[in-house]
Amino acid sequence: MTSPTNLLQGTLDLLILKSLALGELHGLGVSRRVEQLTRGTFEVGPGSLFPALHRLEGSGWLTSRWGVSENNRKAKFYRLSAAGRRQLDVETGQWKRIAVAISYALEAT
Repeated sequence: MTSPTNLLQGTLDLLILKSLALGELHGLGVSRRVEQLTRGTFEVGPGSLFPALHRLEGSGWLTSRWGVSENNRKAKFYRLSAAGRRQLDVETGQWKRIAVAISYALEAT
């Protein structure tokens, strides 16, 4: 297995929003989903994940509730708010434009 790639600045928010667009998850579940969605390219540790989740919740893009995880532990579950869905659309469009621009630059002769 290759070492995890460092997340580009701003990428983590997009990956969290996309992960939660697929359904409610607790923190560890978000981390697993990001790794799954990126086919193992990105691994998000708790030191990056939890501050990002709190920041996104503070921005109104996530809501949360306390519940019990699959291993019977108390956990905070996050879900996308309506504002979060709109933000996911905005950030998805921005990253698609960035990806195309980088592709052009790499193919330049």
